Amino acid sequence: MLRNNNVVARIFQRQIQTPPPGTSVHCARRFYENLVPSFTIYDVECPDHSFRKFTDDGQYLISFSRNHQDLIVYRPTWLSYSYKQEDCHLPSRAKRFDSFFTQLYCVPLASSNEVICKDFFLYVITNQFGLFATSTAQIHDAPAIGGAIQGVPSIERITFHLLRLEDGVILDEKVFRNDFINLAHNMGVFLYDDLLAVVSLRYQTIYILQIRESGNLVDVRAIGAFCREDDELFLNSNSQCMAVADRSKLHQSSGNHVDNGVHSNQLNSDNSFLCGIKQRLLSFIFQGIWSEETDKFQRVQCLKKKFYFHFQDYVDLIIWKVQFLDRHHLLIKFGSVDGGVSRSADHHASFFAVYNMETTEIVAFYQNSADELYLLFEQFCDHFYAMSRNSSYMNFISSHSNNIHALEQLRSIKYKASSLSQFVKKMLTSLPFSCQSLSPSPYFDQSLFRYDEKLISATDRHRPSTDHPIKFISRRQPHTLKFKIKPGPEAGSLDGRTKKVSSFLFHPFLPLALSIQQTLFLQPSVNIHFRG
Repeated sequence: MLRNNNVVARIFQRQIQTPPPGTSVHCARRFYENLVPSFTIYDVECPDHSFRKFTDDGQYLISFSRNHQDLIVYRPTWLSYSYKQEDCHLPSRAKRFDSFFTQLYCVPLASSNEVICKDFFLYVITNQFGLFATSTAQIHDAPAIGGAIQGVPSIERITFHLLRLEDGVILDEKVFRNDFINLAHNMGVFLYDDLLAVVSLRYQTIYILQIRESGNLVDVRAIGAFCREDDELFLNSNSQCMAVADRSKLHQSSGNHVDNGVHSNQLNSDNSFLCGIKQRLLSFIFQGIWSEETDKFQRVQCLKKKFYFHFQDYVDLIIWKVQFLDRHHLLIKFGSVDGGVSRSADHHASFFAVYNMETTEIVAFYQNSADELYLLFEQFCDHFYAMSRNSSYMNFISSHSNNIHALEQLRSIKYKASSLSQFVKKMLTSLPFSCQSLSPSPYFDQSLFRYDEKLISATDRHRPSTDHPIKFISRRQPHTLKFKIKPGPEAGSLDGRTKKVSSFLFHPFLPLALSIQQTLFLQPSVNIHFRG
């Protein structure tokens, strides 16, 4: 597979302006070893809402109504009660949800036939804007018309809403019609500074938008069928010239024969092009294979084996997912149609391309088993997250690039793997990273605490729930239990066979967390964990 590691490494190295996080940054957090959520209020009295997350600056708690029509935003406050040691007798008032959170407003977002996508939310920290999405139901057997990809579902209407979280005012909206954008866990949308990348799976287009300080969503460019702004104009002009030339030749050859123009239209319609991004990709692959050999005979054989034999496979690739690497480069994941719409794409072959939006060139291309890409992932993991320059809190997130414990854990998994190729594929399935999918809470800092990542982690995902508390052990004092988090009822569930899942919402810097345990056909159980 074709690569240009120097280009990708330079992209990351340009972002390194200070020593890597993990030195003084993590030392500054050591006081959190003794400032922990030490008390739990079980089955707290709270509104029947779907709680999404804290914003990364800790100013807001985002939630949605159970019918997925309304947005409800809370301001975290702080409990005005205290207790000593284990003897805790809080008044009933202290055990209510509104002792910890103040509702700021409730805003209707969805229309009658739309619902809020409860797994989607992006936060623009510089302006305290929130980006939300509503959509109608999926149509799974929608016909592929107007250039749509066969096998990709359709959604009649997808609306992105940009809100000012301070007061809940809707600033702007962006509507996509008869399209499909993967909104689960922000997978189809990536935010970098003020730039937004939205991936249309159905029409294979990457829409780049800018979020202005005024609160407007402004179209910047669309990458897919065309790569440059004037590509469509050029191709249409060229097509018209070719049509005129074809009619002239046809008229000369037919003499006085009267033609109804049907044949001319057929000539024009058969002259189809691959989309712009696919042409860039095929060109990069061809040029890379061409330059591998200097001998003409060997070059032809190499092209036959590596390019022409796989030509249709490359043509059939579709864009799955996209993320920014910086303001000019995108990491694009390609694969089959089946992998693009399935919930788990782990077993599907995939490829990664680095695309320069300014030059409209592919600058690197990897298969999902490429050792070179894995080494970049291992060395520059933090930079794959491509966080905003204003998001200094993200420096606290542990990764194998900035944390020795996370690196040792990764290497342990690597050494235990039966196949290095399968290990690389498994690690690279996480790329491109979903935007804002990690919690910056100090209690997930692996320099400070050790915990069972099968039950809880910084990643924004549901986890299997148990009746046993999750233990957070000190790293510096390996046998010292610092605190425990127990989701669900205090006495545990009556039926241990019932499948339960839990989600955890940690405040980014306060010793405050919500655990929500969900059991089939039962009301969610919400616990508040705080420092008493």
